[in-house]
Order: sequence, then C-alpha cells, then structure tokens
Amino acid sequence: MKLEKVTKGELPAPKRWYDDACGTALALEFLGERWSLLILRELMYGPRRFGEIKANLPGISANILTQRLDGMEAAGILTRRKLSSPANVQVYDLTPWGLEAEPIIQVMGRWAARSKRHDPLAFMSTASAMQSLLTLVDREGLAGLHATVAFRFPDDAFVARLRDGEMSVVREECEAADVTFAGDTLAMRRTIYGKAGVNGEGLLSVTGDPHVAEQFIDLFRLPEKIA
Repeated sequence: MKLEKVTKGELPAPKRWYDDACGTALALEFLGERWSLLILRELMYGPRRFGEIKANLPGISANILTQRLDGMEAAGILTRRKLSSPANVQVYDLTPWGLEAEPIIQVMGRWAARSKRHDPLAFMSTASAMQSLLTLVDREGLAGLHATVAFRFPDDAFVARLRDGEMSVVREECEAADVTFAGDTLAMRRTIYGKAGVNGEGLLSVTGDPHVAEQFIDLFRLPEKIA
C-alpha cells in the first residue's frame, strides 16, 4: 500500500524537529518542550483555569504557559472552552486523544523514580500526587479489594475507586467513602510512601474504616533506586 502524507484541507504543518518517521520523534515534538508534559499531567483530571495550571507549575512564566497551551491546542492535545454561568470562565481541557497519553506519564514517572536524583519530598501538585498513586500501585495487591477512598487536600478533592483488580481516580468530592484521608501532598507522601502513620503532625488524618485505610496504604511503595 502506498503511504502518502495527508495535507489536503489542512494548514501547513509546523517545521519538524526531527527528520524521522518514528512515532516517538513526533511525540517529542508534541510534548518534548519544557513544561508540556507537566501541563498534560495537570489536565488529566478535568478542565483547569489558566491560573490553576500556573499555580501548580512553580517556575513557569505566564508567557511560556500561554505558548505551550497554544501549541498543544494546535496539535489537538487540548481544547479551550468557556464554562457556563455562574462560573463563566475560560478553562483548558484535554481532548480524548490527549487523555490517551496518560500511560506515558506513568511509565516515565515509574522509571525516573528509580534514580538517586529523585526527591520524593519536593513540591508536588495534587494532580501529580494522584498520578503517583496510579503509577506506583501494587497491581497484584488490588485483587479482591473493593473500596472507595477519598482524598481531601486544602484546595482539591479526589476519589480513588478500587474494583475488580483496578484502581481509578477522579477529581470529585465524596461523602460516602469507606476511608477519607485529609492533608496536603507532603503529608500524603509521608503517610503513603514513608509509612509514617496517620493522624499525627505532618501526616494524613484518616476517618472511616481503619482496616481499609491500612490495606490501601500497603498498596504503595517507592521503587528501589538504581545502583
């Protein structure tokens, strides 16, 4: 079958970085610029306002964020829209194709966490914290667990649902969870990954079924560092 470059009805494509047919090379053109992959991470749990994205990416300038958002929109990775009243604000949201990139974040995170340069106590956004759970969960340990686990951060909320050997995470409030953890992302890492306990200073507070809380915490460990 003859392969042809599809151009009919399309705007001229941006200049390519790499003269390479490999999909990995093209993926780097979409997400290889500084901040792009982290913007993708921040949008994994639903639409975010410009200021919300910027606040969770310390060090990024408004100008660079605007450039990256524009480029990712042009590539079809995200879209911008206006929320209806009473919010009436512009937000950025991933397209279905953009959402398909989630495994990239998880595989890269799992791989890089083995480096001695990985600092588990550095700044971490709430979206990053939830991605870390999906990245590092013990898949075998999920078998047979059926639970709803809520996380309440100072300015955000998520729910992890454990069903049929799988774990899903959504950004939402949940009043009927089996377990509710509350605190900031540093407390989450101390409790979940550091196994430092709960309900203490600098740790997550927990309400609900203590047995489910213990089972959940036991599902997560940081990978061993490379030699």
